[in-house]
Amino acid sequence: MATLSFRKVKKTYPGDIAVIHGVDIDVADGEFIVIVGPSGCGKSTLMRMVAGLETVTEGEILIGGKVVNDLEPAERDIAMVFQNYALYPHMSVFDNMAYGLKIRKFSKEEIQRRVQEAAKILELTHLLDRRTRQLSGGQRQRVAMGRAIVRDPKVFLFDEPLSNLDAKLRVQMRLEIQKLHRRLKTTSLYVTHDQVEAMTLAQRMVVMNKGVPEQIGTPIEVFEKPASVFVAGFIGSPPMNLIPARVDAQRQVHDENDAPLQFPASLVPPEMANRKVIMGLRPEHMKLHADGIPINVEMVEVLGSEQLIHGMHADTPIVLRCPVGLTRDYPLQVGEAVQVGWDGIHAPHWFDAATGKRIGA
Repeated sequence: MATLSFRKVKKTYPGDIAVIHGVDIDVADGEFIVIVGPSGCGKSTLMRMVAGLETVTEGEILIGGKVVNDLEPAERDIAMVFQNYALYPHMSVFDNMAYGLKIRKFSKEEIQRRVQEAAKILELTHLLDRRTRQLSGGQRQRVAMGRAIVRDPKVFLFDEPLSNLDAKLRVQMRLEIQKLHRRLKTTSLYVTHDQVEAMTLAQRMVVMNKGVPEQIGTPIEVFEKPASVFVAGFIGSPPMNLIPARVDAQRQVHDENDAPLQFPASLVPPEMANRKVIMGLRPEHMKLHADGIPINVEMVEVLGSEQLIHGMHADTPIVLRCPVGLTRDYPLQVGEAVQVGWDGIHAPHWFDAATGKRIGA
C-alpha cells in the first residue's frame, strides 16, 4: 500500500486547451477516494495521469512518496479496473486473472496461489474454468477486479466500473467493492459521474468542476455543507433547490421578482442583510402546505411511500420530497397552486449570488 499525492497538477492539450487547473490532493495510505463530477469535468483525465496513460503538463504525481511523472504505466505499481471490463473473451476466468502475472514471469505456484485467493474473495472459484464470454455483466466485473487484486498493487484505480451494469447489479457491486476495500485496505481512487456511488463508497470525495476540485470532504460534510452552488446542485437526489433571492435590512427574503417569501428572520444570518443571495433548500427538508414559497405544480412522481412534487416559482424549478399520505385524499393536480416551505428543522443554505460560494459555516 502507499500514499497518493497530487502537487499542483495541470493538464493542457495541444492548442492551449487546459482541462486540469492545478490540483492539490493528498490520499492517505489505505484511503478510498471517489472523484465525482459531470462529463467533461476532468475526473477521468486525472485518473489517466495517475495510471500513466496521460502525461502531466505541470506539477507532480507521487505514489508512495515517489514522483511517477516520467515512469511508464508498468513501473507505477498500480492496477486499473475499466468501465468495459477489458477481458479476453476466448480465455478462461483463471487465464484472464493470471495473464498479467504470467507476463511478469511469476512462478506457476505463485500464480495459482494469488488467483485462488482473489477468486475466493470475489466468490469466483466455481467459475475459474469458464470462458468470460459466458459470464454475466456482474461476474465479468468481478473478474476484472480479480485481475487487479492478484497484482497486489500499491494503488487501485477504478474508472467508472459500474456504468455498464443495471441498477440492481450496481447496488450489489457497490457492496462488493466496499467489502473488498475493507479486506484489502489498498489505497483506491474511484472515478464516477454517479453521485449516489460517490456518497455510498467514498471515505472522502472530490467534487470536480471544470478541471478544479470544487470541494473535498467526507460524503456527510459535502452533503450537509456544500461549498458552492455547483456542489449543492450536484450532490443529492434530487439535488438541492436553489432559489435566487434578495435579503433586505430587516432580513426579509424576497424572490428575484422582489416578492416577499415567508421565512422567519431567525433563519437568516445577520451577514445576509442587504445582499443578493441564493437560498438552498433540499427537497426532503421542505414541507407541503407551509408558508414560504408559492409554486405551480408541473408533475408528481409517486415512488411508492414517497412522492416528488415538481413545480415552478417564477422561473425557478422547485422539487419537494414528501410522503404519499399527505396527498392521498386530495391528490395534487398539474397546474395547481400550492405553498411549500421550511420544515421547521433544517435551516436553509445560503450562497453568494455573485461568486456562488457558501456564506457562513
